[in-house]
Amino acid sequence: MMYPFLTLDDDTEIVHSEYLPSGRVKVYIEKPDEKDCFHHMTCYLPDYSVEEVSGFSDDEVNKYMEIVQSAAHLI
Repeated sequence: MMYPFLTLDDDTEIVHSEYLPSGRVKVYIEKPDEKDCFHHMTCYLPDYSVEEVSGFSDDEVNKYMEIVQSAAHLI
């Protein structure tokens, strides 16, 4: 199950899972896009590994990872 965490001004949504059996937490980020429907990415805490990036630039990935890292203690 995924839980809502944060919606940004640009309609980007950040949601997270419960602790997974591996001891990690999945964080999923998606942003609506007129052309592609949604841009999305997945990262895992506590190691901050990023997977499945679709539609986001490197700068956007870095921006969202900064947000996740600064709020990880709340997730």
